[in-house]
Amino acid sequence: MSSQVSDPVGRQSGEELVFDPYDYATQDDPYPIYQRLRDEEPLHHNPEHDFWVLSRHADVAAALRDDATYSNRMGVSLDQSAWHPEAHRIMSFLALDGPEQSRIRSLVSRAFTPRRVKELIPQVQGLTERYLDAALEQAGPGGELDWITDLAGKLPMDVISEMMGVPEVDRDEVRRLSDLLVHREEGVHDVPPAGMEAAMTLFGYYGDLLADRRAHPTDDLTSALLQAEVDGDRLDDGEIIAFLFLMVVAGNETTTKLLGNAVHHLAAHPDQLAAVFADPDELLVPWIEETLRHDTSSQLLARHLRADVTLHGRTAPAGSKLLVSLGSANRDERVFSDPTSYDVHRDKAELGQIVSFGGGRHFCLGANLARLEARIVLAELVRRAASVEVDAERAVRVHSTNVRGFAQLPVRVHLRSS
Repeated sequence: MSSQVSDPVGRQSGEELVFDPYDYATQDDPYPIYQRLRDEEPLHHNPEHDFWVLSRHADVAAALRDDATYSNRMGVSLDQSAWHPEAHRIMSFLALDGPEQSRIRSLVSRAFTPRRVKELIPQVQGLTERYLDAALEQAGPGGELDWITDLAGKLPMDVISEMMGVPEVDRDEVRRLSDLLVHREEGVHDVPPAGMEAAMTLFGYYGDLLADRRAHPTDDLTSALLQAEVDGDRLDDGEIIAFLFLMVVAGNETTTKLLGNAVHHLAAHPDQLAAVFADPDELLVPWIEETLRHDTSSQLLARHLRADVTLHGRTAPAGSKLLVSLGSANRDERVFSDPTSYDVHRDKAELGQIVSFGGGRHFCLGANLARLEARIVLAELVRRAASVEVDAERAVRVHSTNVRGFAQLPVRVHLRSS
């Protein structure tokens, strides 16, 4: 048995720096090793899994805007089974480049409009109030609830299901299946059988939903996707189902993690918590944006190199898998002052440099929806609560190679006096 021991900064006794996103210690706190990557090997190679990593903000931002070199065509996932030229059949335009990407995104955008997102405000508000009412009633005088289980883990998927027209009776099962897509047991380096089965079930479910909407159109997103047209071009069934699946993966988990991370980090800074709860009109949005910077939900995105990339004295050859580390870029001291500190008073110009939602043609289509949900949910929490406490010792993290957040987050809510 080897005597070498991994630690959270990616060192192994007697070995060189190695970044391993599958390692649980790294998942628990990747930021020390991100610091080492930026300082020591800003273009880093992992020989065991044969991928490269970009960690500095300037390099990450440039890569996000250059899909001629840093291609999405093999997908954006670390999982080997999801890394192939047909990844777009599962992840829609997220796994396409150039004109092909522009075509699908343009058609999808005809249905997924800012107006449709804005029209969700009453539904998001209603869901927030419903889940908070139930959680607080169950919590009783002690006021303890699980922020993820009782609200943050439910609402984003329900919002997406509301948009798609998924019946309320099916939503718990759709949410359960979506959770299986991201979780990884220790030592598992690919999509486990349960995740594969969940993906196939969701594809079948959305295929049935699409068939129903073709026969019985409504005013939901699924019906709108069937009608979307640009110069006579329309989406086929496979393209629509892939986009619906993408929304489950990209629009559900990331928003859940944002809501959890926001409460977790603010509660760890009592002075900032008091300031936000005293003046939410001024500090609610900075609270969200600083959370996106400090501990972004999506930590890593994969790219396929279509040409050699030479940076910082090293060359990643064409054909390689390369990871762009959004989590590291958002902590780069070359851009952000005191980057390891959580600060809701951070300069707005700095917050404008975050890469949490990607960049260029692949900037997240759902960024406005995620921010809208976060504003409504956190505003309602602040409206009802004078303060909150998080039991960090009992919090349970989700173990994932690219998504960072909590599966359970015990929170004690101190309600405002009526």
